[in-house]
Amino acid sequence: MKALAFLSFLLIFISTAVIAQQKNESIIVDHTRREFITYLPNDVGDKAPVIISLHGRLGKAVRQMTFADFRPIADRDKIIIVCPQGIERSWNDGRGTPANSRGINDVKFIDELITYIIETYHSDPSRIYVTGMSNGGFMTSRLACELNRRIAAIAVVAASMDQDMGYQPTQPMPVMYIQGTKDPLVPFDGGKMKGAGGVIYSHEEILKKWAAVDQCNSKPVVTDLPILVNDGTSVQKEEYSNANGTKVVGFTIWDGGHVWPGGTQYLPKFMIGSLSKNLNACDEIWKFFKDNRLSAQ
Repeated sequence: MKALAFLSFLLIFISTAVIAQQKNESIIVDHTRREFITYLPNDVGDKAPVIISLHGRLGKAVRQMTFADFRPIADRDKIIIVCPQGIERSWNDGRGTPANSRGINDVKFIDELITYIIETYHSDPSRIYVTGMSNGGFMTSRLACELNRRIAAIAVVAASMDQDMGYQPTQPMPVMYIQGTKDPLVPFDGGKMKGAGGVIYSHEEILKKWAAVDQCNSKPVVTDLPILVNDGTSVQKEEYSNANGTKVVGFTIWDGGHVWPGGTQYLPKFMIGSLSKNLNACDEIWKFFKDNRLSAQ
């Protein structure tokens, strides 16, 4: 009898529990089918926060879900993770990418994607966050400038912002930038870019630019993080803040390359530089995001 009772309980539990799902989805934007992957943790309810995670140039949405793996955090804190797919594996951040050459409006895509996620999954419109690496990071910077009415905070990894774009920071927003000093693809000190081209802000310049817009203190609080792994890298945190609690946060990965800290060495060091295990980018990004909500419009 006890075994039967337990079996009945188990069947009821399985039938009522909402199991974690990873779904391939799409919407039509400007007559083009735009694809994305949505991760829904088990028992996620209404008003869940959302992290939109943008892949780099030549990346894929499915790879981004595991590359910048927020899913363990999503399972714990009940966050919806969305990884969109760029056109020709690129984003129109304003520079010379394939998506830019084709005139793809990725700002509109992300705007309509946010609407879809809110309406479909009843997520919290005040807690929509965007992160991305490389081309996805540059696109994240663009969204912070052009879609600030919908995004509560951003985090950019291995990227900055072009100095000569039609968009620039004008509206306050909490931002984070994580950059390696020996990134061979996105120069830490700014200047001319290869590939998609453009002249970009240095790590320090982009932090100061956002700090001025956010009316933060002109000098950051600088902290050296403890070395957890002897992998040849070290991490320094730069934090600007204002009286309202808005923060501009930078992480300098000394001797780090074009990587997602805490992730994987996805290509050889001679191509992308060194991976740092002295910072878990997913943990730090979510810690930063969860303290921020979009103010009522």
